[in-house]
Amino acid sequence: MAVNRGRVRWQCRRSLLELDLVLARFLETEFDRLNDDQLADFEDLLRCDDHDLWAMVSGGRPCEIDRWQEMVARLRQR
Repeated sequence: MAVNRGRVRWQCRRSLLELDLVLARFLETEFDRLNDDQLADFEDLLRCDDHDLWAMVSGGRPCEIDRWQEMVARLRQR
């Protein structure tokens, strides 16, 4: 089943300002380039708690899920 891009965009709205800013930049520059597999991985990553996700994106904690590592690296570039 294909991932709903609109739903994923909505899930990028977070309560943590730093994370919200990173995700907003990612949506502007990278989101439309994601293939279906990358989009599914990104959607799974967005299910993380804000503080856990921010810890991975900011480098405070390593990303231990192999299939999320590409997305975390792309978010770090933003």
